[in-house]
Amino acid sequence: MCDNWGSLTTGGLTVYHNNWGAAQASSGSQCTTFESLKSGSVAWSTSWTWTGGQGQVKSYSNVALEKINKKLSAIKSIPSKWTWSYSGSNIVADVAYDLWLAPSVGANNKYEIMIWLSALGGAGPISSTGKTIDTPTIAGTKWSLYSGPNGDTTVYSFVAPKDIKSFNGDLMGFFNYLTSKQGVAKTNVVTSLQAGTEPFSGNNAVFKTSAYTISVA
Repeated sequence: MCDNWGSLTTGGLTVYHNNWGAAQASSGSQCTTFESLKSGSVAWSTSWTWTGGQGQVKSYSNVALEKINKKLSAIKSIPSKWTWSYSGSNIVADVAYDLWLAPSVGANNKYEIMIWLSALGGAGPISSTGKTIDTPTIAGTKWSLYSGPNGDTTVYSFVAPKDIKSFNGDLMGFFNYLTSKQGVAKTNVVTSLQAGTEPFSGNNAVFKTSAYTISVA
């Protein structure tokens, strides 16, 4: 898939190409490939080169579990496993989950929760102050938490201290932290759970997900 909005749905998950920020680049291109689905585990990859538009995200190629539409209070666990790799030169990018909450089914998203498993080449999250607001330990890792606005959405970004190239944890732990420590109401509805990479710039980059699973219980 090289079309800006290309997608492919399989096994209840959708692989999105999503070159939403490509216009910010002075030059470059990106293509995303669905590799396989085996026993509920998705493998996919995306290759890209982007120059220009410093500090601007060019795309978010990802795999998404959508239309969940369950209140946080009704969810017990969101187990997920994700094994990935990156190659290329001068890469500035993140590897992150992107989790979305809305006040009710059908409403616009109010919260965006990003879980950065990698911040390559100095990539940084949305932040009102540029400083961490907390350092919670969730799923066995001590994260640096940042917060800031993205339009009408409040973004919480949990940034790992080093690359986590093979994540195995319960994403509900992040929601539980936000409801207990940051005032996010349990009545909010989980709308979409995504996992992918946001490139800023780099050459001949190849991001590969060799195995990815997620479920909601």
